[in-house]
Order: sequence, then C-alpha cells, then structure tokens
Amino acid sequence: MTTVSYKLETFEGPLDLLLHLIDKAEIDIHQISISDITDQYLQYLHSMQELELDVTSEFLVMAATLLSIKSKQLLPKPPVIEFDDDFEYLMDDEDDPRDELIRKLIEYRKYKGIAEHLHEREWERSLIFSKEPEDLTPFMPRVVENPVKGLHTEDLISVFQKALRRAVKRNVVARIQRDEISVKDRIREVVSALEMTGKGGRLLFSKLLHPEMYRHEIVVTFLAVLELMKMKQIVCYQSRLFDDIVMEWRGEGQVNEFSGIEVDY
Repeated sequence: MTTVSYKLETFEGPLDLLLHLIDKAEIDIHQISISDITDQYLQYLHSMQELELDVTSEFLVMAATLLSIKSKQLLPKPPVIEFDDDFEYLMDDEDDPRDELIRKLIEYRKYKGIAEHLHEREWERSLIFSKEPEDLTPFMPRVVENPVKGLHTEDLISVFQKALRRAVKRNVVARIQRDEISVKDRIREVVSALEMTGKGGRLLFSKLLHPEMYRHEIVVTFLAVLELMKMKQIVCYQSRLFDDIVMEWRGEGQVNEFSGIEVDY
C-alpha cells in the first residue's frame, strides 16, 4: 500500500486554494477540469480533517458548489431540434456552469496580485529609515559678508571726501553774543503798560509777549512780574487752571520811582 504524505499550506480562503490547485496543475484558468479540481479540493479537505484542523464553512460551501457544477456537467445534454431552415437549436440554452466560478477566480487573482505588489512595496519601504527634518543652520559655516561688496574705488573716494567736509564743519567754532536784558528795565516796561490801563486796571500777561521774543526775554518778563508782586504793586490771579495770568495794578508810584530798585539775578 502506497502511503501519500501531504504538506498542507495555509490558504486565506477557498478561492485561494483553488488558484493554488490550478497553478500547480499548470492549466489555463478557462480550461479547468471541474472533475479533477473537485477531486483535488475534496482530497485537501479530507487531509485537513485527518489532521484535526478546523475546516471553516467557506471551504464547505465551495466544496458543495464544485459538486453542484460537476453534477451539472455529468447530466446528459438536451436533444437537438432540427428545423426546416437547417438551423439547430438546443432545448436548454444554458451558460457554462463554470463561468461564475471562473469569473470569481479571475477577479480574486487580480486582487491577490495587487496585494502581493503592495506587500513588496511595504517590504522595500521598511528597509528605508528616515527622520524628521531638522534645522542645520547652526552647523553651517558662517560667511562674513564683505561690507564694501559692490562698491568701487570712486565710491569710496566720494564717501571719504564727504566725511572730510563734515569734519571741517564740526571744527568751526561759532561765537554767540548774549543780549543782556535788565530785569529793572523790564519792570519799567511792565509798569508803563499797567499805568496806561489806569488804577485798578487789568492786563493779561500774554499782552507783554510777542512772537518775536526769545526764550530768555520771556523769562526776564516773568521775573519782572514776580518782583512787582513782591513789592505789592500788582496782584496776579487766574480765572481757572492753566488760564492766562491776569495782572491788576495796585501801585501809585511813577515809573521813575523804580529806578532805584536793586535786582540781582
């Protein structure tokens, strides 16, 4: 008695098993022999049962399908009816019972090829190691830029000449002569302006100023007003905060009476 040993492979489903049997027999998928392929398929299922492997329902459904196709092929063909027009017609115009199975096998083979291709791409990509991009600027050599890049000799000479002209202007010493303004004289001018308003007259401080006055003239005028307040010749007040200063004349002396005032500033 000849002992047959089986090396069972792992298949993902009944269609995968059928493709394996077809490729092993080296036959065209359109020319498969249902009788042979069914016998081989059932033999494989018996081997799984003998090894106490779990046979899923999908494999059993496919076995029933193969047996159904095989039984249909074993049935006698319907009789041929001849007509007067010399055409032959079959009583039962059925399709080949293998067509549906062949269509499924072709479609499964296509998707299986795509899956194998993707698996190969995955394996090739797994051999490549990558990392996130990093800023390598700190590791780059620093290149000192030429400060006179793009300049010609004529440009440097022109800049040097301008620098010399600015240096000459800075060395020029200007003499400023200060105009001496006496507080005593300014007091006389303020008193004269107040006397023109009469006793008890009022005069705004802004009336003593004019746009052409320098800063030091304004300061001397303000000092003159403070001296007159000190001598109780005038009274100053404001109607509201930051308003113009109102000067009210209270003195009775003449302008000449202030000639003897000694003011030291």
